[in-house]
Amino acid sequence: MNPNAKITDEQFEAYLKQIRELVEGPFDEMQKEIEVTNTFPEEFYELAKKNDLYRFYLPSEYGGWDLNELEILRVQEEFSRGPGGMRMHLHHAADMNWRILDDYGKPELKAKYMDKFQDKTIYCNFAITEQNGGTGADLHTTALKDENGNYVLNGEKWLISHTDCSDFTYVIAVTDPEKSGNERLSAFFVPNDAPGFEIVPMPHMMGCKGAGHAGLKFTNLVLSPEYLLGEEGQGMEIAIHSLSVSRVHIAMSNLGMAQRMLEISIKRAQDRVTFGKPIAKRQMIKAKIADMDMMIHVLRCAIYDFARDFDLDPHNEYVTEKAAICKLFSINTVKLVSDEMLEIFGGDGYFEDSPYGPTERLYRDCRAMWLEEGAPCVQRITIARECEKHAGRIKYNF
Repeated sequence: MNPNAKITDEQFEAYLKQIRELVEGPFDEMQKEIEVTNTFPEEFYELAKKNDLYRFYLPSEYGGWDLNELEILRVQEEFSRGPGGMRMHLHHAADMNWRILDDYGKPELKAKYMDKFQDKTIYCNFAITEQNGGTGADLHTTALKDENGNYVLNGEKWLISHTDCSDFTYVIAVTDPEKSGNERLSAFFVPNDAPGFEIVPMPHMMGCKGAGHAGLKFTNLVLSPEYLLGEEGQGMEIAIHSLSVSRVHIAMSNLGMAQRMLEISIKRAQDRVTFGKPIAKRQMIKAKIADMDMMIHVLRCAIYDFARDFDLDPHNEYVTEKAAICKLFSINTVKLVSDEMLEIFGGDGYFEDSPYGPTERLYRDCRAMWLEEGAPCVQRITIARECEKHAGRIKYNF
C-alpha cells in the first residue's frame, strides 16, 4: 500500500468495506425513489459527505488522505457496485471535478478553491461537447479577448453531466479563430453564477437516474484572465490528459458493476434448480461464469497496470494509450458480463426487483459507459494513433 497515505492499511481496508455496505444498503434503498423522481435527495449528498466520499481522493494539503491512484480507483470500484447515477456523480467527484484545477489552475485560484472540494462546498462539471460540433478542433464556442483584456465567452455545450449540482464549469473554447488546429483552443474555469451562463434542459436518461444532464449556453459571459487554465492554446492538451485519466475511472466503474453482476450470477446459478440439480452444475452455465471471470480479471490487471504507471509519472507517454485500452476493454467486459447475467437469471432478471440484487438496473446503468468519455470508436482511434506512435510496443513497470 501507499506509505504516504494519511490512513493505515487496516483503516483503508475497513473504509472499502464501509463504502460497499453504504452503496448496497442505504444507497440502493434510496434509489427506489430516485428512479421515479430522477433527482438525488439531499440525504444522498449528506451521506456522501459523512462517509468522506468527497475527501478520500484529495491530497492532504486540501483536506484529503494522500491516497495514490490505485487506492482511489479501489474505492471507486466499491461505490460503482451501487446505483449508476450516484456512481456517475461520485466518479466525477473523485477525478475531473478537482484534478483539472489542481493540475492547471493559477495559484490564486487554487488557494481560493482547492480546499473546498473536501466537503462539496464546490463541485465542477466539464464541458467540451457541442451539439453542432464535437469534442475536437471543430468546436465553435468562443472566448475572445475584449479591449480590457478579459475573455468574453459565447456559444453552447451539450450533454453536460452534473449541471444540477455544480458551482463551476471547466469549458474548452476557441481563443484564436485564425488557427485551424488544436492550438486554437483554451480551457477556462467558469463560475456558474456569472451573468450570461444559462442551463438548457435535456430529457432524462435511460439509466443512471438522478445524475443531472443539460446543455449550456454562454452569452457575453465575461471572464478575467485569472480564470484561464494553463496557457492559451493548451485547451485540447488539458482536455485530452483529463479525459485520459477519467477513462480509467470509467473502466473501474465498469469493473465494479461487472464484479457485482458476477457475484449475484453465481449465487443465482447455485440456487436455481432444474431437473434435480443447480444450473451452476451445467456445462453451459460454467462456461458463462468462466468467461465473465476471465474478462473481469484481465480488466482488473489492465487498470492496476495503468495506476502503477500513473503514480510513477502522471504525464508518461503511455497514459493516453493505456487509458483508452482500459476503457474499451471495460465496455467489452461489462457488455459480456451483463448479457450473461441476464441469461443466467432468465426472465427473473428482467424484473425491477430481485432478491439477489438490482439486475435490471445494473443492465440499464452500465449502458451509459459506452458513451462516457468517448464511445468505443473514439477509443479505437486513440489506441491506433498511439500504437503507431509507439511502433506497436507498450512499456510496463512490473
